[in-house]
Amino acid sequence: MTKPSLPELLHAAVTAVGGTERPGQVSMAEAVAEAVDDNAHLLVQAGTGTGKSLGYLVPALAHGERVVVATATVALQRQLVERDLPRTVDALHPLLRRRPQFAMLKGRSNYLCLHRLHEGAPQDEEEGLFDQFEAAAPSSKLGQDLLRLRDWSDETETGDRDDLTPGVSDRAWSQISVSSRECLGATKCAYGAECFAEAARERAKLADVVVTNHALLAIDAIEGAPVLPKHEVLIVDEAHELVSRVTGVATGELTPGQVNRAVRRAAKLVNEKAADALLTASEGFERVMELALPGRLEEVPEDLGYALMALRDAARTVISALGGTRDKSVQDEDAVRKQAMASVESIHSVAERITQGSEYDVVWYERHDRFGASVRVAPLSVSGLLREKLFADRSVVLTSATLKLGGDFNGVGASLGLAPEGTAGDDVPQWKGLDVGSPFDYPRQGILYVAGHLATPGREGSRTDMLDELSELVEAAGGRTLGLFSSMRAAQAAAEDLRGRQDKPVLLQGEETLGELIKNFAADPETCLFGTLSLWQGVDVPGPSCQLVVMDRIPFPRPDDPLMSARQKAVEEAGGNGFMAVAATHAALLMAQGAGRLVRAMGDKGVVAVLDPRLANARYGSYLRASLPDFWYTTDRNQARRSLAAIDAAAKAAQ
Repeated sequence: MTKPSLPELLHAAVTAVGGTERPGQVSMAEAVAEAVDDNAHLLVQAGTGTGKSLGYLVPALAHGERVVVATATVALQRQLVERDLPRTVDALHPLLRRRPQFAMLKGRSNYLCLHRLHEGAPQDEEEGLFDQFEAAAPSSKLGQDLLRLRDWSDETETGDRDDLTPGVSDRAWSQISVSSRECLGATKCAYGAECFAEAARERAKLADVVVTNHALLAIDAIEGAPVLPKHEVLIVDEAHELVSRVTGVATGELTPGQVNRAVRRAAKLVNEKAADALLTASEGFERVMELALPGRLEEVPEDLGYALMALRDAARTVISALGGTRDKSVQDEDAVRKQAMASVESIHSVAERITQGSEYDVVWYERHDRFGASVRVAPLSVSGLLREKLFADRSVVLTSATLKLGGDFNGVGASLGLAPEGTAGDDVPQWKGLDVGSPFDYPRQGILYVAGHLATPGREGSRTDMLDELSELVEAAGGRTLGLFSSMRAAQAAAEDLRGRQDKPVLLQGEETLGELIKNFAADPETCLFGTLSLWQGVDVPGPSCQLVVMDRIPFPRPDDPLMSARQKAVEEAGGNGFMAVAATHAALLMAQGAGRLVRAMGDKGVVAVLDPRLANARYGSYLRASLPDFWYTTDRNQARRSLAAIDAAAKAAQ
């Protein structure tokens, strides 16, 4: 039997999921197949509606080697495992004459821990009784969540938090889950044979396709101990998110509350001298943090340095002492010791990292209204790490609807540790960039309107001209508006203002769960939805409910953002343009994602309105506009209103 061609396989898969083959999808599949066969690297931009999941799954499954697919959102993971992969495997089975296996793998804390569930979470003395089910009153929300989790544990086959519907609070989940550091290990745990996390790992070892998340991919790369099974091909979907997810995993944090918990957990398990030293160091750290002011620490202040060295040394002593002491009054001592060890090791590693000091790290203070002050440390750049760990010994395909910024892939490539496309060299990963376009006719389906007549937004203060403009646009659109704001304060001010001027319902992020807000927004065309960052990339509402997307300003990072400003400064000191490399790239990525909320289906029409004149007038405006979909462009406010009114009238006539 002759080997089936890629077009045959793609046609079978697309038919199975009820889709339509698109030229961009075919081009993508061919490029992925070529990259995988040549053990090469590919960056591919595939616009909304291309069908990019099948564009990489089909050639990956046809190749026959193990593939890891890493994605940023739970929604896409579920779509892959519950819809795309089962149907694709069924469709390809007769052609390939084999049935590829697939599995989902996440970090350990995403799975219910049977030991925690049955033996109870080791509690700090001030936090109540040992048995969390008794400690939480059954009538309380926490108590109800815990009882529901206990019932669910008898029914679930996966123990995966994302399979629990409706979900539970982080507080409830933390009572029945463990981090990898807190886990006793399958051989030492009474429930090791039934462990959900271990079962997921075993399934992944046998699978041809392993679906995971960016965070686990980052842990696999950073910590050296492999958590993903060996694989020949890595596909990173939603690749525009990868750098921030890896940065998040590589960021350390210390808070007085976290240190106090570690002191309480370790106190009963070590000798009095070791416990007292950690307590004294904890009190010294807390005193320093009471005076901490938010901002970057170019050099670690002397008082913080002493406090961290004391913490580091006391933590090291406790870690050594934790091995030997046995306290007859402690129930389930192995679990209690493991939790204490995890807490103290975390403090030791962050304190040591900051006190050692590295030119490649950024240290700063943060202050949170609710949780108080913290000291944080993050890598100045993750590009070297990604170049070394990601591209070394496997074919890597990175894909997203937004990878081509300012007209090429080099900006995103640089953040991933890649030299400009086409650069030759023995130790330089070779890669290609491909833009397969979108099936949408952007110039006919959408308008990019920039309000060039408005005042340039300042850092603070009300923008009455912007609010007037917003109100007029929403009025012309008949509602149907997704408002994307650069801060929660701006979103709240706009919602309050519009509620006072118009009778159209305005939903505001934070007033309800995100899923509920999006559902209500989609259900009523007259409704507006206002919010911040998660709305810029988390809303998929095709049809007449979203025909106006408004951005209040260009979403540059805050000038006082310690990590972004440090990265910008580092680029400038190396002779580059820090503003363009960091701030403009960050803004371009977000704006491309935000503008992508408008056209989600072939029949969608509407306006993206940017209420920041700098997009029209500033030198960097053309770079940002080149990163957006190719909408018809105007700065004519009357044209924007007329178009919105016509779209509104057409939508009402079609109802």
